[in-house]
Amino acid sequence: MRKESKCSLVLYCGTLGVQRNSLVFDPVAVEREQVLLRSRKMLAEFRDNCMAANVSTCACVRLWMQNCEECMKVLSDPQKRAVYDQYGEEGLKDMPPLGSGGATFGKGSGVRNGFNPRNAEDIFAEFFGSTPFGFGSSRPARSGRFQPDGGKFGGFSSIDNRKPPPVESKLPCSLEELYTGSTRKMKISRTVVNASGRQVHESEILTIDVKPGWKKGTKITFPDKGNELPNQLPADLVFIIDEKPHDFYKRDGNDLIVNQRVSLAEALGGTRINLVTLDGRDLSLPITDVINPGYELVVSREGMPITKEPGNRGDLKIKFEVMFPTKLTPEQREELKRALVGVK
Repeated sequence: MRKESKCSLVLYCGTLGVQRNSLVFDPVAVEREQVLLRSRKMLAEFRDNCMAANVSTCACVRLWMQNCEECMKVLSDPQKRAVYDQYGEEGLKDMPPLGSGGATFGKGSGVRNGFNPRNAEDIFAEFFGSTPFGFGSSRPARSGRFQPDGGKFGGFSSIDNRKPPPVESKLPCSLEELYTGSTRKMKISRTVVNASGRQVHESEILTIDVKPGWKKGTKITFPDKGNELPNQLPADLVFIIDEKPHDFYKRDGNDLIVNQRVSLAEALGGTRINLVTLDGRDLSLPITDVINPGYELVVSREGMPITKEPGNRGDLKIKFEVMFPTKLTPEQREELKRALVGVK
């Protein structure tokens, strides 16, 4: 007769939310897969919650993490499972840990269920490679999660804690959006692994706040929003800013460039340039200098916003092209000669 214990198999399974009745039909395959999948899901939830809250003094988190490891070790170790099935938790308390040379440990030994309880941060780090917890471990995390038997649990591979390559997508933006900033709503569809370990599709709308001055190639990362595969961490989703060509302005770093054509008369006699800025303002610039080939007018602080210097902007550079007449009458030639006599 199996000795009933306060901590029965139901409680072991309840730690991870595994269905007790499913263990009856296939105690080898079903329970181990459920334990691994469910523990991965619940630890992922703990990871997300701990990022947003201070859990450094939360004893229940420590206890749950240690119970989680205990549950996985008992259910996946044939020797411990056999002892547990026959004698319950009390039998495990007197079971020697591996490598102990057969010494037994009683209730007062400080050893629980045949193994030493470990720091919750160590357990978390073995699942995710790092930890947001404040109750510290001084030991570095191992490269794989729960690898007591060469990185496997009774024939099942441990969860890979390496992130897959990020999923990248271009985000085309007009020059006006990059000048003033904008808010973009992006609907995504991705594959996720549900609590039962199956891949399903889900849709979500992500909000991207495009900051004034962002450049082509700027990356916006949404952690864990990429596709998810069984026994792997989900990939990150990365949007990369792409700049649409503009009909009038061209960007050069933080500066804006405009090409302006003027007649020979305007080049020699002066003119006024009227522009509409990227944020809709009217800009009128008088030109009093003689415009010669290669002439460039620089208007300070009328370029693109500088993201790292709020309130500051680049310059607006106006490059001129002088249009020479293709033919002149004899009278016009004489008038030009008289007008330009002595001009250097």
